[in-house]
Amino acid sequence: MAQFGSPLPRSSGARGQDGGRAMAAQFSRSEGRWPHRRAYAAIDLGTNNCRLLIAKPSAGGFIVVDAFSRIVRLGEGLASSGRLSDAAIDRAIAALSVCADKLRRRHVTLARSVATEACRRASNGAAFIERVYRETGIALDIISAEEEARLAVLGCHILLEPGEGPALIFDIGGGSTELVLVDTEGPAPRILDWQSAPWGVVSLTESEAYDPNDAEARIAGYARMRARVADSFRPFAERLPKRREAVRLLGTSGTVTTLASLHLELPRYDRQAIDGLIVPAASMRDISMRLSAMSIDQRRELPCIGHERADLVVAGCAILECILDIWPAERLGVADRGIREGILRGLMERDGLHHHG
Repeated sequence: MAQFGSPLPRSSGARGQDGGRAMAAQFSRSEGRWPHRRAYAAIDLGTNNCRLLIAKPSAGGFIVVDAFSRIVRLGEGLASSGRLSDAAIDRAIAALSVCADKLRRRHVTLARSVATEACRRASNGAAFIERVYRETGIALDIISAEEEARLAVLGCHILLEPGEGPALIFDIGGGSTELVLVDTEGPAPRILDWQSAPWGVVSLTESEAYDPNDAEARIAGYARMRARVADSFRPFAERLPKRREAVRLLGTSGTVTTLASLHLELPRYDRQAIDGLIVPAASMRDISMRLSAMSIDQRRELPCIGHERADLVVAGCAILECILDIWPAERLGVADRGIREGILRGLMERDGLHHHG
């Protein structure tokens, strides 16, 4: 098995306190009603994953009371057909039925459920949303790429390292990748610029078919993936500030959490070890290059990849390397949080529970 480098000591600035003092002060006044705290829920139905988070407000932001995640590959075959396939719809509805059951059992009073790139792009996206509501009672909202970027930032920005100048936050999804340039001078991050590129791990994998058992074909396929992504990033890259010292970078996605797990050589995925970790960018590039050269069977043998991610992780590596090309940070912050946490913060804020930290 390939060795993936030694663990990096955790940076003291790697973890933000969820929410900060102002939020704690706001909560302490309402302590009397805490025994009856409402449960809030967020569902994020992406091109690859269906994820649910149920939480209750607390002094530190919120406490998760239930969570669920399943790879459903909703966008499988979408690139060629323009439609969500019947099999993909069935997988998504099965996962959403589990979510609906959890919402009922946890007595959720306020939920927001969003669908992203696959549903934006599919010709039968609206019909799928209607069927989901009919069969599960979950009302999915197809959000814009801009809203997706905003929610991802709201959910994970707290893990950005302290520092000067703009920072780049990215979310590599199944069907698209969001790049967001933020200013962190004020109490909450301000979005300076953003782009949604139409390449995620599913759409990019499907766009570059090659024989995964042929070593030369793998190398050529990876190069084509990188060229395709670099081309889509170019307009955004040209607008980025030219100053390049001490740039900060934070990523949220299965790609970065999987690669960070390989960096730490974890025997199995451990969210507590990964969420808030800071990893040298050179290590992430090194792991990306090694994974891209491996056969699918070799990748399946690696812990934290397994069968479910073995075919998609290489596309994620290509996207990550392209991000490091346009924003050459020395260190990469890793977040196992994003859209769902952003939704929860938004819902609680709307109820007057806190200001985001």
